[in-house]
Amino acid sequence: MPATQVVMPQLGESVVEGTIVRWLVKPGQAVARDESLVEVATDKANTEVPSPSNGVVTAISAAEGAVVPVGGLLCTLDEAGAAAGAASPNPAAVGPLGTPTAANKPAAPVAAQAASRAAAPAGSAPDASPVARNVAQEHGLDLGRVQGTGPGGRIVKADVLAHIDGGQPVPVAPLASQPPPPQAQPAYAPQMAAPQRTLPPPPAANYGPGPIALTLRAYKPPRYTPKDGDQVVPFDQRRRLIAEHMVYSKATSPHVPCTAEVDMTNLSRLREEWKKAKETGGKAPSFLVGICRATVQALAEFPRLNAVVQDESLIIRKDVNLGVAVETEKGLLVPVVRRANEKSVLGLARAIDDLAARGRTGKVTADELSGGSFTVSNPGLKGNLFGAAIINQPQVGILRMGEIVKRAVVRTVDNQDAIVIRPMMYLTLSYDHRVIDGVTGNGFLHRVRELIEAAQFEL
Repeated sequence: MPATQVVMPQLGESVVEGTIVRWLVKPGQAVARDESLVEVATDKANTEVPSPSNGVVTAISAAEGAVVPVGGLLCTLDEAGAAAGAASPNPAAVGPLGTPTAANKPAAPVAAQAASRAAAPAGSAPDASPVARNVAQEHGLDLGRVQGTGPGGRIVKADVLAHIDGGQPVPVAPLASQPPPPQAQPAYAPQMAAPQRTLPPPPAANYGPGPIALTLRAYKPPRYTPKDGDQVVPFDQRRRLIAEHMVYSKATSPHVPCTAEVDMTNLSRLREEWKKAKETGGKAPSFLVGICRATVQALAEFPRLNAVVQDESLIIRKDVNLGVAVETEKGLLVPVVRRANEKSVLGLARAIDDLAARGRTGKVTADELSGGSFTVSNPGLKGNLFGAAIINQPQVGILRMGEIVKRAVVRTVDNQDAIVIRPMMYLTLSYDHRVIDGVTGNGFLHRVRELIEAAQFEL
């Protein structure tokens, strides 16, 4: 039976690579189908990649800390070895002390493989993190002079800073006469913009003397030297990838925010009725669920918001796959409720609660973090009057909830204007102005507001 190659899965529509956090298996270890093999980090989440079949791990091809593109080889399984491993060991395959013979030894440990990969050919670019490359470029530092202490000898930011603080001379070449080497570009240029751009780069003439990437590199903020009492917190893998995605989204989509003030009175009353329904068991679906339900209904009337931009085309999607932003200890996570347009209020509530709970414990799967067509973000209950969220690429819109606060508002009572106290919330839509015009964006937000204030949802 041929060997099975396990490759880096597609962990989200806008994700082109993943970083190996840790291996959960070793060479020579037998694994069962769906057993977790490796933990991988992306800007979406840390995800465990399952085994596609029963087998024995014969080789691990990516060391911990390595960045592997989608489709890149992670490890190899021998399916035939699973059955052989279950049988008694072959006496000829072990030595007098029970140790494996050379023909039957497992592959070299991951650390040894990492060390061998660290010995790069002469003249090749040193293995360094994108943040380390960016810091080195700011100081005109040749990374070949820096000793790496990361996994497999990788150069990390701390190594670059330690080299600079050591007082060693750092030659700085003039930008005009000697352009920076390719490896010294900002992290978002090689890793995000090039592989994920859905439209051709704009003409250089629109941005002055050169392409936008060069314009971004031209400015360097003054470097701050930490002082006694300061705390330096390096970016971890998740934060670095989130930062790259946010920069890419803002550089790609011209964001336009619009805000509506929503009266939550009727939805509050409806939730009290839901608590009394036997289907809910005394626990009413949250305000977030009600807003998601209104969003799904409005997307049916404004399908242009339920779309992605790709290759100078707008693809309007049939299914509403609703992403719901969830805050976790390791950062923001956006699990996706599939075909949310086919779910009832209770169906939405159960799906959101399940995804949020598993997202916070790291049990959400890669498939559940990809394929979203529109996102609703709820950043929390406290200190959040209103704000505009960044679009989750390649979507074209995101709706952000504000804090629900009791405020004095003017309402018509008995044909007379009166000041009353109502629970109010600001709801902000950020849309991609490349494909969504103001009339469409404002119309969609107004319709969401109407549906929430009417609160005529059925469980």
